[in-house]
Amino acid sequence: MEPERFQQVFKRLEAEVRKVIVGHDDVIRQVLIAFFAGGHVLLEGVPGLGKTLLVKSLSHVLGVSFKRIQFTPDLMPSDIVGTEVLTEANGRREFQFKKGPIFAHVVLADEINRATPKTQSAVLEAMEEKQVTVFGESHTLASPFIVLATQNPIELEGTYPLPEAQLDRFFFKLMVAPPSPVELREILKRTTGTETGDAGKVLPDDGGKVVNQMQQLLRQVLIAPPIEDYVVRIVHATQPNLSNGNRSTSTVKQYLRFGSSPRGAQAIILGAKGNALADGRIHVSYEDVARVIYPALRHRIILNFQAEAENVNTDEILAEVVKQVPRS
Repeated sequence: MEPERFQQVFKRLEAEVRKVIVGHDDVIRQVLIAFFAGGHVLLEGVPGLGKTLLVKSLSHVLGVSFKRIQFTPDLMPSDIVGTEVLTEANGRREFQFKKGPIFAHVVLADEINRATPKTQSAVLEAMEEKQVTVFGESHTLASPFIVLATQNPIELEGTYPLPEAQLDRFFFKLMVAPPSPVELREILKRTTGTETGDAGKVLPDDGGKVVNQMQQLLRQVLIAPPIEDYVVRIVHATQPNLSNGNRSTSTVKQYLRFGSSPRGAQAIILGAKGNALADGRIHVSYEDVARVIYPALRHRIILNFQAEAENVNTDEILAEVVKQVPRS
């Protein structure tokens, strides 16, 4: 696939999803970038902002299979990955594996923080290894495969916060903001009147083949060593307890318990490559890196008690890191 073809398909995907989703242009772009980078996305926002509709629209325009899992406290791991069932054929009884909803190209994990840690961990292997293991037997998942999880930031009762190990497996964490007055008027026009927007398929029903080609092309995008070094310095600067030339700012040392893992640097570089391709370029710029620093790192740095007491959030700390770390 040529870079021009990638940009053409990417723009069409954005345009079709925007026929259904009002606003959230940056969220739509970042979700598509994560998809073509082979990563998973955590969407955080209050109810009613269109998170579920965004995921359903995305799978439709991509021409890939879609499954939704509504996470609840009584959800069991077997409800997600599947289980062995006893069947009878030709007079013989045997166990047959019945696939769960995790076996789809796009999986919506709705309100993932409502499930127990045991159930949350069932998604962990699928996200990292692209396979699930049931009764000692491994089953490969569809390709491409992406988990788009949602969580509500305002409810604490009856929720189980995702452990750091699982948060780290999300490529991006995206904040879904409430609509502006102009956007809200457009939403009301579409949802309370007779005219509705319908997204059309951009890729055929076997769109997975095209997606795999786009994913392979993304990894071939060039990144200059100075830009790569800048990403390393950014991630290194989030470490509060390192010495020997550590660039950590006073803000990082004051408010962070742990900095980003190496996955943060991987997400920044792959995200920047996707952003470059979406703009029709085959090389990464500093601006591409700047656009993905926050979604790639905001869930990978761990606040300490002082930060929580003073209502300091991760985006404020990352803003200080970006400000302090020079590009060259």
